[in-house]
Amino acid sequence: MWVVGEAGGGSGSNSGMDTNLLFTTALGLQPPWEVKSLEFKAFEHRLDILVDFQRGASFPCPVCGKPSKAHDTEEKTWRHLDFFQHAAYLTARVPRCNCEEHGVKSVEVPWGRKGSGFTLLFEALIMVLVREMPVNAVARLVGEHDTRIWRVLNHHAEEARAKLDFSQVQTICVDEKSYRRGHNYVTFFMDLDLRRLMFGTEGKDGNTLAAFVEDLKAHQGSAEQIRDVCCDMSPAFQTGIRVHLPKAEITLDRFHLMKLMNDALDAVRRAESPTTPGLKKTRYHWLRNPGNLTKTQKARLRELKALNLQTVEAYQMKLLLQDFFEQPNRRAGSVFLNDWCTLASASGIEPLVRLAATFQAHRRGILNWWRSQISNGLIEGINSLIQAAIAKARGYRNPRNLISIAYLIAGKLDFNTAPTLNGLPT
Repeated sequence: MWVVGEAGGGSGSNSGMDTNLLFTTALGLQPPWEVKSLEFKAFEHRLDILVDFQRGASFPCPVCGKPSKAHDTEEKTWRHLDFFQHAAYLTARVPRCNCEEHGVKSVEVPWGRKGSGFTLLFEALIMVLVREMPVNAVARLVGEHDTRIWRVLNHHAEEARAKLDFSQVQTICVDEKSYRRGHNYVTFFMDLDLRRLMFGTEGKDGNTLAAFVEDLKAHQGSAEQIRDVCCDMSPAFQTGIRVHLPKAEITLDRFHLMKLMNDALDAVRRAESPTTPGLKKTRYHWLRNPGNLTKTQKARLRELKALNLQTVEAYQMKLLLQDFFEQPNRRAGSVFLNDWCTLASASGIEPLVRLAATFQAHRRGILNWWRSQISNGLIEGINSLIQAAIAKARGYRNPRNLISIAYLIAGKLDFNTAPTLNGLPT
């Protein structure tokens, strides 16, 4: 271990170099702040930097900025960027100033934010790392508990979001995502024009729409400006949209319609499997598009199509439904939908009968696609990225962390306000 005191000069050095002044400059500190001493603990791989303020110094009141004298001090420590491969810590007496107008207030130090425990530059390093690797991996890399890393990420995500302007948003999509076992969900709202994640909140009921509107207002937006919303057939979403977004038209997601069709097809297959052994292990034969099947799968389907099966009839109805969105206009789409629902109902196959009734009950939202041309394809792609992040992180303990990661992935947030000390990077 070696120590450099106020006299300057490294231990055993005759160069006359003032090491404290060197570190003061390197840290970008400005009067009245300066480095008073350094303590290097080689065996602990640690460097302690003691920062203090000059005697008699005045500090701006955190409320009004008026210069005030120090009332008392409290010693605090911040983790700083590593000094080569050694952990560096900055310790300082933080004064409380006595403002004539606002009383005793804690002074804001230029190298760190209140309550963080990290310097701004260390937080900047964390934000760079969490873009590239899971938070628990970052925590191991820097030698900190992942809870502290999450606090940094959550703070800067919220701070960056506070700068966003949603006043021009008119077209959105909404979708929920499960993040843990036991029906734990978060709901995401995307701006389809700018292709960015706007808002995430816990739950998947109508209250998520109320929370979205409050967030919209906090970012210079209003509920009345939203004209089109794409969502699935969730009654909670649709009711919430009608209540909280009164000017919005609902477009039902085309991919969700095909998912419902695939669910009905698979229900038919499962019902027939006990009496038709050949249907076993063919689930994905029916769910995939014909062009994506292997030669073996195509041959198997040809064999099954020769049988008089309800599964085959349901499969043909699926292929027919795929032509629905190829219709040239809304009028043609309406005729097509009516004809398809008539055929599905006449088949007498219960899953298809129920699906036809569902489509007829939601026909306006389905047919709105020809006007809005919007879908949840974008948010589904984002969900895939989020799912990959969940897999890498092996799950998330709370929804706030998942939402922050989603903002980092798809929020198009501006983190290019890299912290510096009084404008001087280190």
